[in-house]
Amino acid sequence: MKKIFIDGSAGTTGLRLEARLRGRKDLTVTTLPEAQERDTHLRTQMLNEADVAFLCLPDEAARHAVALTQNPDTVLIDTSTAHRTASGWAYGFPELGFAAAIRQSRRVAVPGCHAGGFVALIKPLVLAGILSRESLLHCLSLTGYTGAGREAIARYEAPSRALHDALSAPWQYALEQNHKHLPEMRAYAGLDAPPVFCPVIADFPCGMEVTVPLHGNCVAAAKAAWEECSTGASLTPTRSAILDCYQEFYANAAAVLVSPDACSLSPDTYKGRDSMELSVAGNDERMLLIARFDNLGKGASGAAVQCMNLVIGAEETEGLVL
Repeated sequence: MKKIFIDGSAGTTGLRLEARLRGRKDLTVTTLPEAQERDTHLRTQMLNEADVAFLCLPDEAARHAVALTQNPDTVLIDTSTAHRTASGWAYGFPELGFAAAIRQSRRVAVPGCHAGGFVALIKPLVLAGILSRESLLHCLSLTGYTGAGREAIARYEAPSRALHDALSAPWQYALEQNHKHLPEMRAYAGLDAPPVFCPVIADFPCGMEVTVPLHGNCVAAAKAAWEECSTGASLTPTRSAILDCYQEFYANAAAVLVSPDACSLSPDTYKGRDSMELSVAGNDERMLLIARFDNLGKGASGAAVQCMNLVIGAEETEGLVL
């Protein structure tokens, strides 16, 4: 029986984790009442007694929790932004080639929701040579409001909220182009520069749709998709070649599936689920690379549970809704 501690169980991700794990017969789950979360002595004890501790905290609090953890056997799984590109931390996206590192690590950083969709779409194409590291990309990400935290959830779900108030329409944010997910998006996609990023929150609870537009003549030569002709001309990579790349890369993925059909898509199709769907819409001249998933599933607590399963030697998809 593994002892699990959720540090920050009153937050959105913490609440989801606790609900997911309480019914597991292979785990003992402990939390601190919100009133005791600032008790450093008690937190230190809980962190160091745990086999696995989830850090569902703001960045500075997550760093403090790491400093408090002296037990070398305690595995920390951080859902904040604090350690996603930090040395010594495994990136918590097994399907991207990090499964072995997650199993062996005592420090695991869960991907950001926006970043996870972008990296899942771009990394296979960079590895295959379909996109170069120098590619300058754009990314539009539409998400449900639960990803914005407790205060935003309270505003959206307030009983006194007017039927047609300012929150009823989608709103774009991080206009200054310094969103906290950008370093992670660049690093794990394998790019030299982060994308121009346009995140949008809309009036629905859960769900996410990350879209990266591509011009066919802007992508680099793919090893299998296009080669130089004897005349010296280049064959443009096709939508089907990119789909083939995804299908090969994710052939054995536990929670990522590739859909060959993409017509009209809704961002909340995968709400309540822990899988991610990748698709390619458009045509060979202008393509849309699309990732759909639940921002609180594969974008947060579902990814955290998947990482925990690998760490403790459980079935990777135990407790996941796929």
